[in-house]
Amino acid sequence: MSSERLIYLPLGGAGEIGMNAYVYGYGPQGRERLVLVDLGVTFPDMDTTPGVDLIMPDMTWLKDRADRLEGIFITHGHEDHIGAIAHMYAHLKVPVYARAFTANLARRKMEEAGHDPANVHTVQAWPEVTKLGPFTIGVAPMSHSIPESGGLVIDSPAGRVVHTGDFKLDPNPLVGEPFDPEMWSEIAKDGVQALVCDSTNVFSQHPGRSEAELPEEITKLFSEAKGLVAATTFASNVARVKTLAEAGVKAGRSVVLLGRAMRRMIEAAVETGVLVDFPKTISPEDAGNVPRDNLMLITTGSQGERRAATAQLARGKYRGLELKEGDLFLFSSKTIPGNEKGVIRIINQFSEMGVDVVDDSSGLYHVSGHANRPDLEEIHRLLKPKMLIPMHGEHRHLRQHARLGEEKGIASAVVVNGMMMDLTGDAPKVTEWIETGRTYLDGTVKYGAMDGIVRDRIRMALNGHVVVTVILDEEDEPLGEPWCDVKGLPETGSSKAALVDVMEEDLNQFLMRAGAKTLRDDDKLEQELRRIARQSAFSEIGKKPEVTVVVSRMR
Repeated sequence: MSSERLIYLPLGGAGEIGMNAYVYGYGPQGRERLVLVDLGVTFPDMDTTPGVDLIMPDMTWLKDRADRLEGIFITHGHEDHIGAIAHMYAHLKVPVYARAFTANLARRKMEEAGHDPANVHTVQAWPEVTKLGPFTIGVAPMSHSIPESGGLVIDSPAGRVVHTGDFKLDPNPLVGEPFDPEMWSEIAKDGVQALVCDSTNVFSQHPGRSEAELPEEITKLFSEAKGLVAATTFASNVARVKTLAEAGVKAGRSVVLLGRAMRRMIEAAVETGVLVDFPKTISPEDAGNVPRDNLMLITTGSQGERRAATAQLARGKYRGLELKEGDLFLFSSKTIPGNEKGVIRIINQFSEMGVDVVDDSSGLYHVSGHANRPDLEEIHRLLKPKMLIPMHGEHRHLRQHARLGEEKGIASAVVVNGMMMDLTGDAPKVTEWIETGRTYLDGTVKYGAMDGIVRDRIRMALNGHVVVTVILDEEDEPLGEPWCDVKGLPETGSSKAALVDVMEEDLNQFLMRAGAKTLRDDDKLEQELRRIARQSAFSEIGKKPEVTVVVSRMR
């Protein structure tokens, strides 16, 4: 029996939606040559990660084995698949491979981070392949909500793996390639050892819908609108942006693109030849010369992002443009779970202005970029894999998708981040557990989720913060009274006296009674002062704040 094996290890994206990073390896145990598929981010929220800018997978396991890493393949240009490339590249330093549109986005990210964009290599669509160590990898076109999304055909001595990436079965996606069942049947004819498959929409029972179903309804909506019309969608959904722009033009409106990400995506699509015949747009400055009922805005910020164009319009103005009573705003997008608060806040702000808001609830103005259950079953039928590994989904999605595979007689497994799977035999089996986690980008610094920084930040936000300062003289005696600086706490408590005065009095009483041994020991003194400050605050306001003690000694 061969000692070499084919392994699969998700470091992100399995058991969650976002932050995708999947490792494949082939070779002797512990000496496998490796490839990484995707390296994405997820986004923070004020409840659990206040102040954090981006969240990335913990790549420690792969960094420690970077000498065995052959390269990185990117399936498509969504941030949850490409967003961490430039941030992590310094630790991995291997070639990056992607199709032209995705490679264009990756090079921009690399340049912004000070890396050589030449390390990103453009590959052509299947049947062209790239040889990386024991692997031969091709990118087979898949329709999705961004151009040039690709499923990876990964060949090794242990057989063929198909890694779908994100996909839908769209025969007419308007921009990009349609789903090609004949191509996939051809890919599968010699056998598929494992199908590693998108699970996002496994609970949706009806077949997925085509992007081509939207233009007529969107054009009708815009034509019947009275005032200014605005719409938001994912900037990366180039087909939808084109549909919105064309609908605006057909409705007799001049089109304005608002938001840096929107312009960057359209530029990349035009530069790489993915997007042709995009309607002419005008600048925000020129929009002021156009009557309001002849104007159409396409904006970033469909997920309620506070700094995006949509949120700024909801707060007042953006680039000199504003919405007024009687205007129409369309969300041509689905709200990602977790973003509901931000989106609802914007909808209410528009409502207060008298703006009419239309969302995707009717199904007329948005279609998903992910395969629904009948579409997943069709992929299973086309590829006839020996085994199925669901990915790109929360645990409930993975479990349901695995159950779907088992019902069809496919050996299936629920695999979450950190589960190293051996795909060499007739069924997937766990061979090792790897510690995984998250890396936070906070300003310009990266640190681990377990470092305690965000935890401290949350505790300060919940409980407030007090700085206690004490000065001791050369004899280790208090020089004056201690004083407190307070942030995020009420000024007065139950005694109706100033909170600071109460705390300082209690701290001073303690210092007056403290023995010489305590006064000489900084650690002991800090511990006691912290305890007294928290206790004093609790008796006044019912909260125990975070306390920082500064002991200064005159020497």
